[in-house]
Amino acid sequence: MEVHGIAGGFTGAGSKTVIPAKATAKVSMRLVPHQDPDKIIAAYKEAVRKATPAGIQAEVRVLSAGPAILVNPDHPAIAVAARVFSEVLGKPTVFIRSGGSIPIVGDFARHLNIPTVLMGLGLPDDGLHSPNEKFKVANYYTGIKTVARFLEQYGG
Repeated sequence: MEVHGIAGGFTGAGSKTVIPAKATAKVSMRLVPHQDPDKIIAAYKEAVRKATPAGIQAEVRVLSAGPAILVNPDHPAIAVAARVFSEVLGKPTVFIRSGGSIPIVGDFARHLNIPTVLMGLGLPDDGLHSPNEKFKVANYYTGIKTVARFLEQYGG
């Protein structure tokens, strides 16, 4: 579980010794394969309920939810993608398990029964989703070349 923000009470200049009437927290949870989002939500709501003191109202609002997905590394589309990456970059392809929140990937797998090829072109020092996130223009061109070659080899 990640806590992205907490807000409440007096936040202006100077001091104030009051108990806030309202507070909020924004959280997210990245699931792993075989976890049921509905069960996780129910467990979280129960944990919040148990932690809420008497006389206090707590509400959990679910903005979105989706199950985790594990892409099959043995699928032919993945083999083509691996070959293309090696051709374009001149190095062996390395598969990593990476948490991400792209709910449509799970929908493609469950409802359409099609694989999704996720091609990561960012570098470890790009600071993904950080305040100083960056992505080199050269990597965009590498990405274009990689995707084009993938489409030629897998789709053509």
